[in-house]
Amino acid sequence: MPAPSLAPVPAAAPATIAMLLADSRLPAGAHVSSNALEAALRDGLRRDEVGAYLASRQVTVTRVEAGTAVLARHLALTCAPEELAPALAALEAEWAARTPGRAQREITRVLGDGLRRLADVLWPGAIPPVAAGAPPRPRPVVLGLVAAAAGLPAPELVRLVAYDDAQTVVAALLKLEPGDPRAGAALVLEACAAMEPLVGPLAALQDPVLLPSAGAPQTEDWAEAQSALPRRLFRA
Repeated sequence: MPAPSLAPVPAAAPATIAMLLADSRLPAGAHVSSNALEAALRDGLRRDEVGAYLASRQVTVTRVEAGTAVLARHLALTCAPEELAPALAALEAEWAARTPGRAQREITRVLGDGLRRLADVLWPGAIPPVAAGAPPRPRPVVLGLVAAAAGLPAPELVRLVAYDDAQTVVAALLKLEPGDPRAGAALVLEACAAMEPLVGPLAALQDPVLLPSAGAPQTEDWAEAQSALPRRLFRA
């Protein structure tokens, strides 16, 4: 579906951009994901262990995605137009090498395409088209390109990725095992605090080869299990 023709979107402060992109009501399709929490709960993860699950994600999966987003932003700001597409392809290869699970790669590309459709309206031209027959760009790459177009600084981009991952899990938790939403908010803040020591090093990344590699076999197993559930509330 082609992007609707709208008036140019006025420039906004970086803090406003961060709040917009962090809003779970953003029409980008993120509501379909629980970040594999649904499968984890079915496999025996207790509600009181969700905080540990969030913390482990922050230093593994989320760390890789935050680094990928920062690198995409850097490439968008520094590459000549004719260099950007191959540079992004190389970055995506590094991301894929650090995201071995098929299910995780698939849902990240689905979510990336949802964000790309929104970006085509709000920041036209920010997301270069993929080659014919190529899969959609992964969400952290799209997010980094949006950050470059919208003027979001690298440290705030890292924090945005951290917050987005945590709030996705907690929002799913409140649907799968309803409880006190105030406790959920506390879990999100705790998870973001776990990422804070990594914000500086991640924000300074400029070489895709130096993208962190942090395996999370249990998370990958749950993501694969989630994709195979015959009856499920969330796609991922």
